[in-house]
Amino acid sequence: MLGNTRTGVFSFLFIFGLIIGGCMIFPIIYLGSVASEIGWEFSEFIISYKTLSILINSILLAVSVTTLSILIGVPAAFLTVRTDLYARKFWTIALALPLSIPSFVGSLAIIATLAPRGSIIQNLLAPLGIDKLPSIYGWPGTILALTLFTYPYILLTTRAGLRGMDPALEETARTLGLSIRSVIRRVTIPYTYPSIAAGCLLVSFYTLSDFGTPSLMRFNSLTRVIYIEYLSAYDRSGASILSFFLILVIMAILYIEYRSRSKSKYYNTGLGSSRRLPIVELGPWKWPAQIFCVTIISFGLIIPLGVMIYWFIRGISSGEPFPIIGELIFNTVFISGLATLVVISSSLAVALFIVKFPNKFSVVLERLIYLGFAMPGIVIALSLVSFGSRYVPGLYQSLGMLVFAYT
Repeated sequence: MLGNTRTGVFSFLFIFGLIIGGCMIFPIIYLGSVASEIGWEFSEFIISYKTLSILINSILLAVSVTTLSILIGVPAAFLTVRTDLYARKFWTIALALPLSIPSFVGSLAIIATLAPRGSIIQNLLAPLGIDKLPSIYGWPGTILALTLFTYPYILLTTRAGLRGMDPALEETARTLGLSIRSVIRRVTIPYTYPSIAAGCLLVSFYTLSDFGTPSLMRFNSLTRVIYIEYLSAYDRSGASILSFFLILVIMAILYIEYRSRSKSKYYNTGLGSSRRLPIVELGPWKWPAQIFCVTIISFGLIIPLGVMIYWFIRGISSGEPFPIIGELIFNTVFISGLATLVVISSSLAVALFIVKFPNKFSVVLERLIYLGFAMPGIVIALSLVSFGSRYVPGLYQSLGMLVFAYT
């Protein structure tokens, strides 16, 4: 009886996984078919100097943002989990809050704060004779904005890894004569490598897929160029080729990550891991740690919120009418709520299948789920709009297609 139940559950989850995998791979298949219709022009377009330079820009941007996010997220995770940092619970929440600010909105706030002319900082420095600040557009502004609003991915995954660590590992190292610094360097940090790697994967994918920040900062990433190609050209084949090319790049990153992932088991779910890890006393480093946290929150949360509140009050006080946004709020909450329900139910079923029935298909399905997260919204929208307008006009620009795209 139990065996029949397990078989039934496996069959249901397997079929559900096939459907989810098919949905995830649909934009790839469709864009690939569009690109194949172009013929030899596809290869010529891909190896052109313009395309390769944009690709290099995107990859270097992802590497830069991921590296800086590690330098912020990993120390922040260690401080909030393992040290006697003052108000640890507060910082645990506060340091994760920049994730709630869309990078598009955050980038607008950064531009309003640091733009060469007319920004808040430039206006404050104007009495000193400074009428222009160094340009924030391009590389510096894009890297700054994306780092500030993506480092929480690494913070959260690293925290999860640290909290799941077995205290016996560090205790054994201490009994062998290692100092606390050596234990952290040789035991604790290597143990969190899988967690850090998972966060890095999310940050790099977000960076490659983000459209708002490169657009505002005038940075030529693949997503921005795809959008320009889509709007400016009557023939959208160029946008389709770049979209398909971006997906190939993301698939290559997934493959490299899968091949390089250590096969060692870092996590321990036995009795030892349920005990609390010892707290590391910061001593004279407590105040620098506090300053570190305050600085990150100031740039990633306080300044963006402050700028938005400032411009809102200034607009209202200058006579701008109060915006009627009730319908916009309802639409946003309603659609995001529908998408959230679909995502939660789908994710739980897929996660259960991957954990309870590990096999080659579950590995492929897991990679496809990452691929779905990594695909830029503009790429998914391009494929669905093109497919809907051609083959299923009844679903074109419908609520169902929008929820499907979000999912």
